Amino acid sequence: MGSIVVTGGAGFIGSNIVARLTRRTDAEVFVCDRLRDAASAKWKNIAKHDIADIIAPEELIYALETRFPDGLQAVVHMGAISSTTEPDVDRIVENNFRLSKAVWDWCASRNTPLVYASSAATYGDGDDGFVDDNAYAAVLAQRPLNAYGWSKKMFDLYALREAAKGNAPPKWSGLRFFNVYGPNEYHKGGQQSVVAHLYAKAAAGEQTRLFKSHHPDYPDGGQKRDFVFIDDCVDVAEWLLSGEKQGGVVNVGSGRARTFLELAQALFAAIGREPDVHFVETPADIRKNYQYFTEADLTRLRLLGYDKQFTSIEAGVAKYVTDHLSKDDPYV
Repeated sequence: MGSIVVTGGAGFIGSNIVARLTRRTDAEVFVCDRLRDAASAKWKNIAKHDIADIIAPEELIYALETRFPDGLQAVVHMGAISSTTEPDVDRIVENNFRLSKAVWDWCASRNTPLVYASSAATYGDGDDGFVDDNAYAAVLAQRPLNAYGWSKKMFDLYALREAAKGNAPPKWSGLRFFNVYGPNEYHKGGQQSVVAHLYAKAAAGEQTRLFKSHHPDYPDGGQKRDFVFIDDCVDVAEWLLSGEKQGGVVNVGSGRARTFLELAQALFAAIGREPDVHFVETPADIRKNYQYFTEADLTRLRLLGYDKQFTSIEAGVAKYVTDHLSKDDPYV
C-alpha cells in the first residue's frame, strides 16, 4: 500500500480529489490543510472519508522528510491562498510560491510524481488567448490581473525552468483550472461559484440577480466564462496520476464558454422554476478588471490523450442541485 499527500485536501478541489482517492485506491491518503474554526464547517469536506492523518501546512516539509523518507506514491498539491482579493501579498507569496517550491524540490529529490494547482488567472484579461503554451517565454509574457494569478504564474515559471534543468519530479502536471463549481465549496464565502451564490434565493422563489454588461459586445447576462464541473477536474487529475503522462502546465476547463444567463437558466431548470433574472450594476471597483470571456484551449490536453467529454452546465448544475445543494447533507 502506497501513500498520497493531498495539500489543501480539506478545500474545495482538494477534498473532491481526496474523496475520489479514498474510494478508488488502496493508498493511505494524508491531508495537509488548516481546518480553521468549527463554524466554517471546512472539516465536513473530509468527514466522510478514511484519512490517514492531518498535517499542518507549516509542518508539511518536515513531515515529508521524516515520515516519507523514501518518497510517496504521489503528492497532489492543491493548497494555496486562492482568493483573488487577498490583500496580503507576502502571505500569498509564502503560501503559493515558496511552499510550492519546497514541495517541488522534495518531489524531485524523492522521485515522487506531482500534480499541482495552477490557475487560468495566469492569463490575465485573456486578450492573448487561453493557450497553455509551455514555452518559458510564453508564460513569462502573461500578465495576470491580481496577486493570486501572479503567484501561480511565478510557480509555473519555476516548474518549467527547473524541468528544463533536469530538476523535476519523474512526472508532473500543473492544472490551470478555469471557473470550477460543485460540492464542498460552501466554506469559501464570497469566493463560492455563481451557482452556489444564486441557489438559496432561487430555491426560495426569489429573483436572481446578475451583473449588467458594461461592454458593447456583450448584452446583459451575456458575459461568458468557461464553467467546469468539479467531477471533470478530478477526472483529469486522476487520469494524470494513473499513468505515465507528463502533463506539464495544462488547461482544465470545459473548452466551451457559456453565458451567465445560460448558467442561471440551468439553475432554474434544475429547481423546476421559470427563469426570473434581474440585472444590476457591476460594482465600479471591479469594472476595470472584469473579464467578459474565458475559454480553455484543450488542444494540449487532447494531444496528451485525454478523450473524455466534459460536463455541460445543464448536466453539471442539475447534478450539483439534485445531489448536493438541495440535500440536508450537501457534502461529497
